[in-house]
Amino acid sequence: MRLIFDSHLDLAWNALSWKRDLSLPLTELNATDQVDDHPSRGRATISLPELRRAGTAVCLATMMARVPYGSSVTVQGSSLDFPNHANAYGFAHSQLAYYRVLAQTDEVRILTNALALQKHWAEWESSPDWQSMPIGIIPAMEGCDAICHPQQAAEWFDAGLRCASLVHYGSSKYAAGTGDDGPVTPDGVALLSEFERLGMILDTTHLCDRSFFQALDHFAGPILASHQNCRSVVPGIRQFSDDQIRLLLERSGILGIAFDAWMLYPGWERGVTDRAVVSMESAADHVDYICQLAGNHQQVALGTDLDGGYGTEQTPVGLDCYADLQNLADIFAKRGYSAAAIDAIFGKNWLSFFEQHLPQN
Repeated sequence: MRLIFDSHLDLAWNALSWKRDLSLPLTELNATDQVDDHPSRGRATISLPELRRAGTAVCLATMMARVPYGSSVTVQGSSLDFPNHANAYGFAHSQLAYYRVLAQTDEVRILTNALALQKHWAEWESSPDWQSMPIGIIPAMEGCDAICHPQQAAEWFDAGLRCASLVHYGSSKYAAGTGDDGPVTPDGVALLSEFERLGMILDTTHLCDRSFFQALDHFAGPILASHQNCRSVVPGIRQFSDDQIRLLLERSGILGIAFDAWMLYPGWERGVTDRAVVSMESAADHVDYICQLAGNHQQVALGTDLDGGYGTEQTPVGLDCYADLQNLADIFAKRGYSAAAIDAIFGKNWLSFFEQHLPQN
């Protein structure tokens, strides 16, 4: 089995909004997750023991809160949307508090600098029993509405935030995202300036096309796409165009491939399309495509977004639990990837990126 470094998991949202006990083994979690309010109930793919069973040494663990802006907002539900930035700030801090409590009980280890990350990865590599290991988490923010104003970014950085995207669905105070169109706002430009000054990593995922190019014009710091697939493979505004991917690659960024079937099958309709039409080979197709554009295997990795508001009703066939990701190794090997390349895609590409871009100590 290979160590995994996943660039996008919504752990706190699962725990606090979906009210799931992530300390349970996955089968027990799903047995207790029987509220009849969403198709994903009882179909979760992650829990903390499951992540350990899969060999997940590190992940970017998100904080999420939104204040809807603009005219065309895709609402995920009241668990994410708030009437103002103070509410969003409070909710995101509750998610950070959840991670801190997990750290107090050695369920996780919060990693905010390169030295801690290197030491943590080495411990996982040498451990004979992954179930006894804390999962390393790097705090990330999906959409920045919990940052009430640009100058507050420093407070969040001091609290441990290391990676952030400007927007989720719809529009935010800072930019336009999936399902909307618009520019990076003046506040967004100011926030990007603060990010660059602080050393915050910019996640370009969910930016609409116009905001994407403008954000990169205004930001010279490190960039990535935490859970992002290819528009040329699966058409749709949620995916990046070749021009966007090339620009990210030119800036030494990495793309984490997402495993939401909506992003893996053309024309997918939530609640309508049968998951039987999608296999994990579809995710490998996006990896292949990025490797071809990049001319290397060092700029693509895993950013699964598993349980990002869905469960096995919306995952590829063959991915019924998080540990099934290990089956990707055989898929890549049959496509001609070397063992070293597979290790890189599973984890070492992200490891190298964050060793370079996190504060050193």
